Amino acid sequence: MRFISTRGGGKAHTFSEAVAAGLAPDGGLFLPETLPDIKHLLCDDQRVSYADLCTEFLSLFATDVDKGDLRKIVQETYEGFDSEEMAPLCRLDEKIFLLELFHGPTLAFKDFALQFLGRLYERQVQLSGKAINVLGATSGDTGAAAIHGLLGKEGVNVFILYPDGRISPLQERQMTCTEAENIFPLAIEGSFDDAQRALKETFRDSEFAAAVGLSAINSINIARVLAQSVYYLYAWLQIPEESRVNVEFVVPTGNFGNVLAGWICQKMGLPAKTFHVATNQNDILHRFFSLGKYKVGKVIPSYAPSMDIQIASNFERYIYYSEGENSDRVGSIMSEMDRTGEYDASNLALGSFRSSRMDDEEILKTIEKVYRHYDYILDPHTACGFGDLRGDRTSVVLSTAHPAKFPEVVKKAVNVIPTHPKLDILKDREIRKYTIDPTPASIKNFIIKNQ
Repeated sequence: MRFISTRGGGKAHTFSEAVAAGLAPDGGLFLPETLPDIKHLLCDDQRVSYADLCTEFLSLFATDVDKGDLRKIVQETYEGFDSEEMAPLCRLDEKIFLLELFHGPTLAFKDFALQFLGRLYERQVQLSGKAINVLGATSGDTGAAAIHGLLGKEGVNVFILYPDGRISPLQERQMTCTEAENIFPLAIEGSFDDAQRALKETFRDSEFAAAVGLSAINSINIARVLAQSVYYLYAWLQIPEESRVNVEFVVPTGNFGNVLAGWICQKMGLPAKTFHVATNQNDILHRFFSLGKYKVGKVIPSYAPSMDIQIASNFERYIYYSEGENSDRVGSIMSEMDRTGEYDASNLALGSFRSSRMDDEEILKTIEKVYRHYDYILDPHTACGFGDLRGDRTSVVLSTAHPAKFPEVVKKAVNVIPTHPKLDILKDREIRKYTIDPTPASIKNFIIKNQ
């Protein structure tokens, strides 16, 4: 299996090369040259463990990695999860299921991909003998998951940009209280979009990237998307057969990577009918799937801070498929979007998507309603998934984080303070962070001084 850029430039890469590079040399994002058929993984007799399913799925793409080595990496990836099922499917009623994706080390769905990616980077260092510097940007959960996937790894330094004061206090503590010497949390003034923009510009300096061994931890890295695809398959195998007739996956998302992982599975044979893009009040994706027009606006801080995004970095992969895999067209569209912040797709079929939005007041009401009806506490991001659920289908809502990560919001909604021992131990630790400007020059200088 080879991987190509959405913008068509450069040579095709192996899986390991694409993972190491993160961003394609021409500024595009890597995708598989062809998408394999995965129907054989969805048979009812495939009652395999999560790790086994993950190995079989990823082996279709990581063809340059020995399957025995891949199996070992995957097994190590999920050893730190606190549920034997890894991603248990919880039934709330006849039509609504919750896919719990918060049983990893940092209590968020991003652990599924970042624990895996951390071990791939460790393997890369061992094989090459060369140290690497991992650079990422986060609106909350990505940073914590990336850091804990690479904590103390020899030959790896981790630099994570995040918007100071715009993530939850516990999310910040998960990044800044690790006491690990190879971890550098970088607080910036501004929004996640500012951090992400500076990150992409830094990666575009190919000479610098090569000189310091720069690798990407964000969902621009194809390994992130593929690792997240697995829990859609695992969820499908858990859904009772009589409930599979009309399945909609409901995905709280800001950066589009989580829902893209499921949609790509559909293109490979997952028989889901629709994907429901659930946004908070930063509703650029809802506006796109409602009106066919993508227009960047101002980020508004919300109770669901991991979704406080206006520039969805994975959206380029969606554009590639929606525009008929025309890389020249993608390059033109992305240049125009960089210039104007807009993309008009009102003349295109937008695929099997629909969408909804939820503001802060609705988030509180939803947490309260679900708690009252089902005796189940949602985090504010998962709450967004309960907007506009429809009774004519089976809804599988992806529960993206443990509510204990957002105790203030939950208390405001239901007067309960959720806790978790993994978070409690952080509360007395000293915060260590570094403040820098969200510019490529500042990022490069900091990496050079601290690598």
